[in-house]
Amino acid sequence: MEERNYWLGFSVFSGVGPLKFKKLLAEFGTAEKAWKAEITDLKKVLGDKLTIKFDKFRNEFSIKDYLEKLKKKNAWFITSNDTSYPELLLEIPNPPFVLFGRGLRFEKFKDELKQTIGIVGSRKPTNYGKEVTQKFAEDLSLSGFTIVSGLALGIDGISHLSTLENGGKTIAVLGCGVDCCTPIHNKNIYDKIINGRGCVISEVPLSYLPGKGLFPSRNRIIAGLSKAVLVTEGAEDSGSLITADFAFKFNRKVFAVPGPINSVLSKGPYKLINKGAKLVTSTEDILNELKLQIPNYKSQINPKTQTTKYKTESKEERLILQALRNEELYFDEIARKTRIDSSKLGSILSMMEIKGIVKNVGNSTYSVKE
Repeated sequence: MEERNYWLGFSVFSGVGPLKFKKLLAEFGTAEKAWKAEITDLKKVLGDKLTIKFDKFRNEFSIKDYLEKLKKKNAWFITSNDTSYPELLLEIPNPPFVLFGRGLRFEKFKDELKQTIGIVGSRKPTNYGKEVTQKFAEDLSLSGFTIVSGLALGIDGISHLSTLENGGKTIAVLGCGVDCCTPIHNKNIYDKIINGRGCVISEVPLSYLPGKGLFPSRNRIIAGLSKAVLVTEGAEDSGSLITADFAFKFNRKVFAVPGPINSVLSKGPYKLINKGAKLVTSTEDILNELKLQIPNYKSQINPKTQTTKYKTESKEERLILQALRNEELYFDEIARKTRIDSSKLGSILSMMEIKGIVKNVGNSTYSVKE
């Protein structure tokens, strides 16, 4: 039996994580030797209780049967010793020694794994948050980024879906087994990912249901897989901030989108900005920070609408552009001329700025972007 299959066996045993597995390899040299080791020798690494538990597990568990189970579920696994394992993920402390997946295998898009960005945020985004996320996911995927997220409700699902709709690749990191889809409301996105240009992955074995302790671990993988992490919207205690904190620890760039100051879901991004995240209002800001070439978005055509990407669609946007047609205007002047409620106007202007339609020239004064 191949050495990597013994790695698989240890990954299914709940008592051995990356750190303990590393100690086993250091003690025995290979996973096969560790798997077949005498109880007295295993106790040196695992201790008495865990060794007894493992000995029972290995006597009852069939690696061969588990390989067959993976095959039946169209699932695969990869070890941190395999050449197609993501290089970025190898850089973090104690990366998963086995990852399970469904959909595209990593070797099918190895180059794209070097150009990744995580997009995370609130499970209950505002309309502003939805638009912002859709726009960034679209532009970043068109710029050649593979979008990484967690398939949760809200921002995560929007990130995956927008990427797929624009022909990009996406990776969903789950807090459960890859043969499960939670939340079930995102089953359509899950199916589109595994049947299209992406994959779902997890470090937990098949059929594991989500548990509270699994989500921080999931967030660590999202940050580890990503060259940078973008938070588009989230409360001050949002789980997306955990992902951003991991990104800070891993020396990855963290980007945050500002939102209306009267929204509770703007507090998360502003908190990150205070911690050192880069405030961004456009994909160009991200590309500049990462020192990457900026595409000419305005020359790109959206294949679904056959219109330029920056075409204005709402009545409010047209009113604002009409007001700014010949001059720069202060926020209050725009509100007066357009008769748009100021609380709503802030969100619309922020979205127009992200779309590249208008720009804030300073002191809440806006003009049309050339």
